[in-house]
Amino acid sequence: MFLLLLKSLFGLQQGKPYVFDRVLPPNTTQEQVYNACAKQIVKDVLEGYNGTIFAYGQTSSGKTHTMEGKLHDPQLMGIIPRIAHDIFDHIYSMDENLEFHIKVNAGCMECSSCFPSFFLVSKTNLAVHEDKNRVPYVKGCTERFVSSPEEVLDVIDEGKANRHVAVTNMNEHSSRSHSIFLINIKQENVETEKKLSGKLYLVDLAGSEKVSKTGAEGAVLDEAKNINKSLSALGNVISALAEGTKTHVPYRDSKMTRILQDSLGGNCRTTIVICCSPSIFNEAETKSTLMFGQRAKTIKNTVSVNLELTAEEWKKKYEKEKDKNKSLKNVIQHLELELNRWRNGEAVPEDEQISAKDQKNLEPCDNTPIIDNITPVVASISTEEKQKYDEEIASLYRQLDDKDDEINQQSQLAEKLKQQMLDQEELLASTRRDYEKIQEELTRLQIENEAAKDEVKEVLQALEELAVNYDQKSQEVEDKTRANEQLADELAQKSTVLSATQRELGQLQELSNHQKKRATEILNLLLKDLGEIGGIIGTNDVKTVTDVNGVIEEEFTMARLYISKMKSEVKSLVNRSKQLESAQIDSNRKMNASERELAACQLLISQHEAKIKSLTDYMQNMEQKRRQLEESQDSLNEELAKLRAQGTVLDKEKEHLTRLQDAEEMKKALEQQMESHREAHQKQLSRLRDEIEEKQKTIDEIRDMNQKLQLEQEKLSADYDKLKIEDQEREMKLEKELQTLHNLRKLFVQDLTTRVKKVRMHSCHPTYCNPPVHIITKWDLFFNIKSNSMKTIGFGEGGVTTVYLKGYSFALLKP
Repeated sequence: MFLLLLKSLFGLQQGKPYVFDRVLPPNTTQEQVYNACAKQIVKDVLEGYNGTIFAYGQTSSGKTHTMEGKLHDPQLMGIIPRIAHDIFDHIYSMDENLEFHIKVNAGCMECSSCFPSFFLVSKTNLAVHEDKNRVPYVKGCTERFVSSPEEVLDVIDEGKANRHVAVTNMNEHSSRSHSIFLINIKQENVETEKKLSGKLYLVDLAGSEKVSKTGAEGAVLDEAKNINKSLSALGNVISALAEGTKTHVPYRDSKMTRILQDSLGGNCRTTIVICCSPSIFNEAETKSTLMFGQRAKTIKNTVSVNLELTAEEWKKKYEKEKDKNKSLKNVIQHLELELNRWRNGEAVPEDEQISAKDQKNLEPCDNTPIIDNITPVVASISTEEKQKYDEEIASLYRQLDDKDDEINQQSQLAEKLKQQMLDQEELLASTRRDYEKIQEELTRLQIENEAAKDEVKEVLQALEELAVNYDQKSQEVEDKTRANEQLADELAQKSTVLSATQRELGQLQELSNHQKKRATEILNLLLKDLGEIGGIIGTNDVKTVTDVNGVIEEEFTMARLYISKMKSEVKSLVNRSKQLESAQIDSNRKMNASERELAACQLLISQHEAKIKSLTDYMQNMEQKRRQLEESQDSLNEELAKLRAQGTVLDKEKEHLTRLQDAEEMKKALEQQMESHREAHQKQLSRLRDEIEEKQKTIDEIRDMNQKLQLEQEKLSADYDKLKIEDQEREMKLEKELQTLHNLRKLFVQDLTTRVKKVRMHSCHPTYCNPPVHIITKWDLFFNIKSNSMKTIGFGEGGVTTVYLKGYSFALLKP
């Protein structure tokens, strides 16, 4: 009967119920686990029964912790060390007439191949055989007699030292092999000579793994595959035993199931500890583990005591079986008589028919001989015959072991041959698939080759057109470059002229300022002189005509000289200003023309840049296509290399070889053609790149020159604006000065008119007592507003002198 124990189920969602004998939560102590599932088995083993405890579950679910724990820690030690202590405690408390022989061995089953090797402390690969009772055992294993729990723990430590452990993403100390610890206990009663024997298998299985979660690689990945395969063999045995309808149970698929054959459906009391991970991350693995335990719970074992009988017990058993045989023969004889009567057509009454109750009270028939009477009495066997029989039995056992070894070797050889045949079939199938794929790929490559040829032709045509267009554009760029250079030269000349004009304008402005200063000084002197004349006229008494005429004539001569000089200077300034204005207008007109030409050049440059950009993009696209063609060529080369590597396999099929040779020749032709196209394409692309680099350098130079011209133009524009502003300021300043002179003229006219009136009142000549308004005896000074210019007219008829000052005119009359 099985006792299944669920050690650490936690956190699963509600769903399908699973029924087990005991459920232990994660906070269960090691002592509680031992008392629940292992303590009773120790008593059963000491009473002559076989027992097995093994832990099953996924990796990192606590199997090794449950079975071993910390061996030398009283609180955390697992089932195996507690059983060792418990066995000796029971032995010490039993009858003193009992003699015990305890042998132990610790072995590991490495999962590094399809047929795991079983080795003990010596790491020797051992074979599994069967004894005379067809119980599997490991031939040649080293068993050690122990007399204390400490010696048992030493053997366990040696076994753990030989167990391989690796690191995975789910377990830092993941066991890479199955651990099997066997305790063989034989006891004999010294007084009654009664012998009992019991075996206890303590198994720590390697955990099932999901590679996507453990992240196993390399040798660890191979071990994980073999672990899962070994556990799959265990699952197949459990399934076959659980169904109960299959006649064949695959114990021989794995050495582990072969060793545990008695524990699974045989003469053994077995406890399975189902270890589950408490994480919801492992829910699928936990459900699979629970399903395994559910199936295993339905297996039924037939348990019997391993008792070794004495000679008297064997004799009593023989007599008992002999009596039973006699009674059964009597029943057979009566039933045969009854059957004959029925066959002869005779009806047998119910009281004469044999029932189950009457079978024990039947007597032998008279007309039927009893076999036992014929059977001779068993004679006593001599010692020599017994030795002879023992030797024959030993030789037969040796032959049986040899045959078993031969069967194992033949089985392994058959499995290897079967695996090789499967590999060859798979290789043949893969070769056929590869051949079909190669045919399809060859067809596709032929189609792609034709398409590539067409595309290459189109690309070559496009490249030719591009080259022609590029030459045309290059010629246009050269023309525009020359035109731009001419414009740059003209702009430089215009800049030179403009700078010269600006220098001349500056000189003229300085000259104009100097002339204005001199005109201002002359006017100030003139006004001063006129003021003095008016003062003389208003303040002095009337002098003699000769003195007055002399003084006035001198003063007016000086004024006339100053005025004539001012007139010539102002006239030259006006002419120079007109020339400068006309030169500035011409410069502005030329500047505007240069700006328009520069804008046209910039537009042409931007157009050329756009065309060059489009050509560059097109060249990049062609480069990408070339790279794609090169990549396709590389892939074709790789596929060709693969085809060459598979040539050794394809040599077995002549038809395939011929087709592959054709494909290879076609491949070479395609490679040569693609290589020629690629070289031509590469040369043309390199030539176009060189030309594009040269044109790009030319464009960069033109762009730099254009930027310099733009900077010079901006500088000239700024200087022009500055000069224009200065000119406007000068005009405003001149207008202010003229306005000031106009005001002074008004004041001068008013003052002079007043003084002339006073002179008339004091000096009236007798001859001209009643003269006209414009006739004066000596000098008559009058003013008229004539024009905005200044000029001097010499003495004319009648002795009249007319002087025009800007905005005014006055006349001097000589009598």
